[in-house]
Amino acid sequence: MAMRQFDLAIIGGGPGGYVAAIRASQLGLRVALIERDGLGGTCTHRGCIPTKALLRSAEVYKLARAGEEFGVRADGVRFDLKAAMARKDSIVSRLAKGIEFLMASNGVEVLRGEGHLRPGRTVEVRGGEGASEIRFGKLIIATGSAPMMLPIPGAGSQGVITSDEALRLDEVPESLIVIGGGAVGLEFAALFGDLGSRVTVLEMMPQVLPGEDREAAEAMAKALRRRGIAIEVESRVSSIGDGPDGLKIVRAVGKGGERAFEGQLVLMAAGRVPNTKGFGFEEAGIALDRGGRIIVNDRMETSVPGIYAVGDAVGRQMLAHSAMAEGIVAAENAAGLDSRIDYALIPRCVYGEPELASVGLSEAEARETHGKILVGRFPMLANGRALTLGEREGFVKLVADAEYKALLGAQIVGPNASELIHEIAVAMRSECTLECLAEAIHAHPTLAEAIKEAALDGLGRALHMHR
Repeated sequence: MAMRQFDLAIIGGGPGGYVAAIRASQLGLRVALIERDGLGGTCTHRGCIPTKALLRSAEVYKLARAGEEFGVRADGVRFDLKAAMARKDSIVSRLAKGIEFLMASNGVEVLRGEGHLRPGRTVEVRGGEGASEIRFGKLIIATGSAPMMLPIPGAGSQGVITSDEALRLDEVPESLIVIGGGAVGLEFAALFGDLGSRVTVLEMMPQVLPGEDREAAEAMAKALRRRGIAIEVESRVSSIGDGPDGLKIVRAVGKGGERAFEGQLVLMAAGRVPNTKGFGFEEAGIALDRGGRIIVNDRMETSVPGIYAVGDAVGRQMLAHSAMAEGIVAAENAAGLDSRIDYALIPRCVYGEPELASVGLSEAEARETHGKILVGRFPMLANGRALTLGEREGFVKLVADAEYKALLGAQIVGPNASELIHEIAVAMRSECTLECLAEAIHAHPTLAEAIKEAALDGLGRALHMHR
């Protein structure tokens, strides 16, 4: 049987890979998408979607318990983790089937198995219904990432889990130690904290969410602490051991010396590492950096012409929507167009209660790169819609260039921050200024009014805030 030829082969059916497949098909390419697991990748099956489904269940539980504030009295409210997990699985299954339908409707051929790059611009597909080979004109690598396991003594012992295992728990742990105060760590801390776990977060850097604006990160940490979640920054974990009654003991070194923390489970949430080993990439001459990330140019092309890489395998921003954007750029370039990506306009979100969302530069970054800037703030405590929702945490902060008042970045902490941030992202994309946001009429009462008020504050014209 003759080897089949495709214009474009894609290894990996996660957000970057399947979106690239759709875009390439729209541009007239014959596409083969190789996936060893479920379509949708980590985001759909073990990341974005299942965690948000569980966070929603926890939010409903929390609202039910706090119903008296709203005039709703509910007695005997309890949380059923198995039912919440079943709902999560149902949502994941529905979305995965939807991606399968998208592939079929766009004429993308899905090959089940693990893709390995071979000489002669061929890919061997191992597993599935047996080994096979295909030849490609262009290739996109979208092999994703896996949870990082830090080289800590005891990290491989029983009771130490990653986010993958956390999404399959049968019961809520009485206590949980989270190693890592990034987005994944804080989301799981918020989830299990709301479900009744005693949670401790250990972060080695001076603040949680190290890459984010300090004021926003501190507001997030303050809100979590107020809900009973212990957060220890500047705490480097030195070992994980076994304690009495089946507990785990985590030792961490901080400013005050070494301390010991006890928990039923330990969640390793220190980040993710790219899946780039064992696929034949290096043998094909594709350059990797020291961290195993594939090196690409601004067109997402690797060191080998005609071979592109996107998503977590590249590791520029380990975000599903970033991978999708990169996938579109790679597909368009593979089809002969000239596309590039602007990372400055990609929103970043941390879910839970409250949410944190940001786009562009932090205040510190803006001061460093632009010198004189304008900063406008508005607290959710002064927003009528937030108060009607029973939400008092957080604020909107806008950062702009002082001379032209061009938006440079924004941070939102509070309810629906992950939705609100897109008004600012679109404004920045449109080269909008503080005046644009300040003069746009926002419906009242809405959370989005806080954006208008923050813009007014940046211009020295705040209406609903005491100075």
